[in-house]
Amino acid sequence: MSVLSAPYMHDEAAAFEHVEAMLWADGPVCPHCGVVDRAYRLTGVRTKPSKKNPEGKERHGLWKCRECRKQFTVRKGTIFEESHLPLHLWLQAIHLMVSSKKGISSHQLHRVLGITYKSAWFLTHRIRECMRDGALAPFGSNGGAVEVDETFIGKEPGIKKAKNARGGSHKMKVLTLVDRDTKRARSIVVDDLKKSTLIPILRENIGREAFILTDEARQYQGLAVDPDFGGHDWVNHSKEEYVRPGYPEVHTNTVEGFYSIFKRGMKGVYQHCGKQHLHRYAAEFDFRYNNRIANGTGDAERGAIALRGATGKRLTYRGTDASNA
Repeated sequence: MSVLSAPYMHDEAAAFEHVEAMLWADGPVCPHCGVVDRAYRLTGVRTKPSKKNPEGKERHGLWKCRECRKQFTVRKGTIFEESHLPLHLWLQAIHLMVSSKKGISSHQLHRVLGITYKSAWFLTHRIRECMRDGALAPFGSNGGAVEVDETFIGKEPGIKKAKNARGGSHKMKVLTLVDRDTKRARSIVVDDLKKSTLIPILRENIGREAFILTDEARQYQGLAVDPDFGGHDWVNHSKEEYVRPGYPEVHTNTVEGFYSIFKRGMKGVYQHCGKQHLHRYAAEFDFRYNNRIANGTGDAERGAIALRGATGKRLTYRGTDASNA
C-alpha cells in the first residue's frame, strides 16, 4: 500500500495522532515547562468564528498541561510551529521530498498540494532543516576508507567569470566525503578549494585511523605523511586512471556517483540556488543518500526519520533570507 494512501495523509486528526506518536514516544511533552506525560487532551475546541467559517474550525491535537496549565499542540517547538497549512499537507510534502530521488521543486509542490508557491518554497526549506542531522561523528574512525572530492555548482555570487578562465573559480564549491564502510555522505559548502581551507575540514570530519582516497588535486598531496590521518592514495584522472587495485581499492567512483545524482537534481529539478541556501540543498541530498534502499531504508522509514528531526528546528520565513532567494 502506498504511504500516500495512509489516513494521516488526508485526515487532520489522524495526522496529529501520527506526529504525536512519532515525536512523543513517552507521552505528551509540554513545551512550556518540559513535563512529560502530565497533560490531557482537549476536545471540541474551535477557533473564533469568521465570515468564512461562521462556526469556527475544530482545533485538532490540543493539549493542556496539568503542571503549568498552559495549552499546546505537537506543532510547538517544531518546523510546523505557527504554520497555517494543515498538518496532513506537511506530511504529504515530507513524503514527496524524501521519496523523490532527485528532489521535487517548490513549483511542483505548490501545484500538487494546491498551496501558494511562497508557502511551498518556505515549506521545502523547513523540511530540509529536518534532514540536517548535525552529526559530527568522524568518518572512517574504524580504519575504513573515506573518499574525498569536490564539485562546482551554480555561480558564486559577486564573482564574474574571467575571460579565457578555466575551471570553476566563478562557481560555488561543495566538498563531499563518503565513508565506504557506512555508505554515508557528508557535504560541506566551501568558499574556495585551497589547501588551507580543505585540510582543516578533513581533520574535523575524518578519523585519525581513516585511509583517504582522492584524485590528483594538489591540495591533497602530503596527506600520506600527515599524522592526523591513517594514509592517503589517489588516482590520476588526467592520465585516464580511474581505478587501481589495492587495499583499499583506489578510486573516487563512489563520491562521483553521489555527485551524479546531486548535480542532476540541482540542475534538472531546482535549476537555481542561492549560496545562502546551498547547505540545505546539500543536506537534502546527503539525507536521501544516507537513508537509501541500499542502506536498508525505504520511503516510509525515510519519512519517519525526517519527521523525527522536526523538533527544535523551527525556521522563520525571514530567517531563510527569502528576499535573496
